[in-house]
Amino acid sequence: MTDTKSLTQLGAKVAQPASPDEAVLETVPFARRDGAPAIVRLTCPEFTSLCPVTGQPDFAHIVVDYAPDRLLVESKSFKLFLTSFRNHGAFHEECTIMIGRRMVEAAKPLWLRIAGYWYPRGGIPIDVFWQTGTPPEGAWLPETGVPPYRGRG
Repeated sequence: MTDTKSLTQLGAKVAQPASPDEAVLETVPFARRDGAPAIVRLTCPEFTSLCPVTGQPDFAHIVVDYAPDRLLVESKSFKLFLTSFRNHGAFHEECTIMIGRRMVEAAKPLWLRIAGYWYPRGGIPIDVFWQTGTPPEGAWLPETGVPPYRGRG
């Protein structure tokens, strides 16, 4: 059984963090086995943040794939972390990379990649991709499953 005594959010009523800096990404132990590394995928098809200039909402489909080493990102804390961006003003690139870096800081995975598929602002969709390095040998890396934006055509 996984030790969950250190978790402060799972199973508890938790207030929404006011900002990504206040949000806590919690982890749980992961018993990595011999053989090809596992790839864990976390997706958020309804991510929101704010434009730092206009204050208008921005929307994205976020896909994170990572190869855990000894820790997994606990999913409720991940959800709370992502929703903390709702009142956070930052450009698409900054939000996407900040999510990836915070996950690396918390879970110290063997490898991580993040894709942020941002819906058009001013008619231009912005897609942001970031990863920590070369994927682990033998890992199965699925496509992100998000097609490029094609508009109404």
